[in-house]
Amino acid sequence: MNKFFSRIKTSFLRVPLSEKILFTKHLAMMTKSAMSTVESLALIKRQVKSRSFRIILDKVAMEVENGQSLSTAFSRFRHVFGELFVSIIALGEASGTLSENLEYLSSELKKSRQLRGKIHSAFVYPIIIMVFTIGVVIALVFFVLPKLTSVFSGLKVGLPITTRILIGFASIVQNYYLFIAVGIVVLIIIWTFLMKLPHFKYAIHRIVLTLPIVGNISKNYNMASLTRTLGLLLKSDMKIIEAVSTTSGVLSNVVYQRALIEAVEEVKRGEPIYKYLEKYPGIFPPTVSHMIEVGEKTGNLDGNLIYLAEFYENEVDEMVKNLSSILEPALLVFMGAIVGFVAIAIITPIYEISQGV
Repeated sequence: MNKFFSRIKTSFLRVPLSEKILFTKHLAMMTKSAMSTVESLALIKRQVKSRSFRIILDKVAMEVENGQSLSTAFSRFRHVFGELFVSIIALGEASGTLSENLEYLSSELKKSRQLRGKIHSAFVYPIIIMVFTIGVVIALVFFVLPKLTSVFSGLKVGLPITTRILIGFASIVQNYYLFIAVGIVVLIIIWTFLMKLPHFKYAIHRIVLTLPIVGNISKNYNMASLTRTLGLLLKSDMKIIEAVSTTSGVLSNVVYQRALIEAVEEVKRGEPIYKYLEKYPGIFPPTVSHMIEVGEKTGNLDGNLIYLAEFYENEVDEMVKNLSSILEPALLVFMGAIVGFVAIAIITPIYEISQGV
């Protein structure tokens, strides 16, 4: 029973990416200075801000002290750190290059954070605009329009179509806001449930890849993650089959995850990986399959993959900038249209009434 509750507790543990980066950097430095792993973990624990991370480090230190390897101890928290984290540490322990592998891992995690940050920053401004717009609409519906509606109905005059639409919308929201709120919550719950179904999630991720702008960003983001992760694993002397399999677990898009799992089966049969990628130019650009082909033939596959990762990261950066430049004016126009419609709906009847007087 205690083990059951312990597993439940650990399943809720989360560690910020910034903490992981600092951890790998500090552990690499301490490992290089010949400090024992247990001492290193205890020292790093004092500098960690996340309570969840301190709990994990306690458990990891205990496992290591009892004779387990560092990678085995961290594998119990695979849901927190991911396949790449555990695999790189395991490779470092096996080859005696743990400090170097930790430095690689720190660098890759930092680049991953920068890439995610660029994508998230592109959506911060649109979210602020949408929240502000929703706030304005709620204020109008519940505080401004009820007072105006009573005034207009008291005058018993014909109202313009814009005013009638606005009053009708406000009336629906005021009378059925509980049903609307419950409906939104139910839809979110249904969506969350459906996204746990493999076939539904695959279909949604496939649709995302076909969208005009977002699809290209998603493709390039996954290409950057794929090539950088695979390049790092191969650079750490992991076998190609294991490297491709581990990379599939790192990617965020299910379409790419399944494609790499299928690629593993092809590689097991003796086929070079680029042959499989060439079959799906819609998700794997010809540049990727060609560079991997050159890398496999010249023995410089990890170098070519790192080059591709940098190329696609730059592509994502440019696309995100372009997306921001498109979204900002579009959202301003959208918000201006809503405010303008409301203003016309309120001012027009007041103007007509004043003209009649």
